[in-house]
Amino acid sequence: MTTAPDTRKEAARAWFEGLRDRICAAFERLEDELSGPALELVPDIAPGRFERTSWTRAEEGGAGTGGGGGVTAVMRGRVFEKVGVNVSTVEGRFGEAFAGQIPGTEDDPRFWASGISLVAHLRSPLVPAVHMNTRHIVTAKSWFGGGADITPMFPDSAAAKADAAAFHAALKAACDGADAAYYEKYKAWCDEYFYLPHRNEPRGLGGIFYDYLESGDWDADFAFTRAVGQAFLDCYPALVAGRMTAAWTPDQRRHQLIRRGRYVEFNLLYDRGTQFGLKTGGNTEAILMSLPPEASWP
Repeated sequence: MTTAPDTRKEAARAWFEGLRDRICAAFERLEDELSGPALELVPDIAPGRFERTSWTRAEEGGAGTGGGGGVTAVMRGRVFEKVGVNVSTVEGRFGEAFAGQIPGTEDDPRFWASGISLVAHLRSPLVPAVHMNTRHIVTAKSWFGGGADITPMFPDSAAAKADAAAFHAALKAACDGADAAYYEKYKAWCDEYFYLPHRNEPRGLGGIFYDYLESGDWDADFAFTRAVGQAFLDCYPALVAGRMTAAWTPDQRRHQLIRRGRYVEFNLLYDRGTQFGLKTGGNTEAILMSLPPEASWP
């Protein structure tokens, strides 16, 4: 099947928005279903609900010009201390300082980009934080990118290793459905990318990361990107449900805040999505949505 360029853009945008809606619904169900000892630790916190805020990209500003916008969906609840699920679709022209750094902009600075970006910071230190994003970018070229990774607060624990194994298995199945070589390649890329060189440590227990996916078969590349998003939706809420009811201690909470500090360091120093958004005049609050509500440093 060959899909026209404008139809391709609309299909990608619609998928990202629909995936957002299904993820938000799944996370809100978890808020309603909290029970057990953990519920006794948050007696005054009501089940969270996502608050959605629309934003419009300025016609001029940042390092580029153009339009578009997006919707930030943020929830603060009793399971998810802070979770954001953002979707944006923007277009315009890169400014001179940024054009040429992105494939396909060497002679033509125009771009179009749509994607979903999610970061969840859990209230319980026993439930892993998570990141997922997928995107479609069009310049003179066209490609997909994204991935997902899991960040337990106690990565050496048996529970964290079990959660990571389930998370990786879901992503591997998505990869294997597209290309048997994808998982090992994109797992290694994730391990390399989500690494804090100034700390000489990984951010978490990994996942997959891919970018500039342009195999020559747009429909296959889009199908793989959909599979990654679906794998996340099928796997992560189940992991949360399996861990969220247990009680935690003040010492575990303090440790969680220090681990979150590492998350802040990576996203501000190294994350390419953060840099891309800020350099293209994106919505600052949406771009920095990934930062946790509280963090600490020893």
